Amino acid sequence: MGRYLLRRLGFALLLVLTVSSASLLLTRLAPGDIASEQALALDPEALSRLRAELGLDRPLASQYLSWLGGLARLDFGRSLLYSRPVNTLIGERALNTAVLAVVALLVATLVGLPLGVYSGSRSRGLGRSVVRGLSVLALSVPPLIGSLALVFLAARTGWLPVGGMTSAAGVDQDWARWLVDLARHVPIPALALALPLAATLERLQSQAIEKTSREPFVAASRARGLGQAQAIIRHAWPVSLRSVLGLYGVMIGSLFSGSFVVEVVTAWPGLGRLMYDALKARDLYLVAGCAATGAFFLAAGTWLADALMAMADPRLRSRETP
Repeated sequence: MGRYLLRRLGFALLLVLTVSSASLLLTRLAPGDIASEQALALDPEALSRLRAELGLDRPLASQYLSWLGGLARLDFGRSLLYSRPVNTLIGERALNTAVLAVVALLVATLVGLPLGVYSGSRSRGLGRSVVRGLSVLALSVPPLIGSLALVFLAARTGWLPVGGMTSAAGVDQDWARWLVDLARHVPIPALALALPLAATLERLQSQAIEKTSREPFVAASRARGLGQAQAIIRHAWPVSLRSVLGLYGVMIGSLFSGSFVVEVVTAWPGLGRLMYDALKARDLYLVAGCAATGAFFLAAGTWLADALMAMADPRLRSRETP
């Protein structure tokens, strides 16, 4: 078990290094830089001085090796756009993304799993057809369209704010009022993230319940006098969760790594929005830091899924993984 998880941890760290390095190198190799993007009115001599001050005139190999040395100390460098340490910026935005991710994950779990158990335990019926139809619809709508539709609905009804994490007045309020203000801003981006995840969980849980319900131990529990609902909840559902756990860890990682589209559309100040600003400004150190953080959370989610699957299925502990 320990060797299996250590191998998976090694692959996760390699993923983080590869993604962050590729992001830095691709941003550096693309034409132009942050100096040319933000100083269009400067003459060539002044632009050269600015590039030298920012360290953009250094050779690519020297710049990459210097950044790699900082990465070994968990130092992603200094943002050229904000003139602040990248670690500080990522820490602030990661907390904002965590708030959104936790709410979205709770909503997706509380909606998707019960609906999956319901639809998977019935072979026909109007309720099952409605649940499956809604799941297909939620999976078919791209995140961009879903986010825009929810923002449009909020703007037309006025029930909820259309963007941001808090209102301008909420920044200077006490904790209680700030939390109320935050709670009004969370639903739109959280639903945009949660609906496709809930549909995915419903589909996966439904298929797992259908398969597990045909196992002999479920039929034996029915023969002992248990009703269908009790047999499903007490025997079939715990076993069927093994099929859900593998995807669940990946979902956690993808949520905490920041949803680029949803955060940009709803102006949520998280990792996705920070990555967008960094790419637009050509801030290579901030781009690399955001990419590394996103890859870390995704790798952590995948590692968590591997750990849960290994605990649920002992056969994986002795299986050699490439």
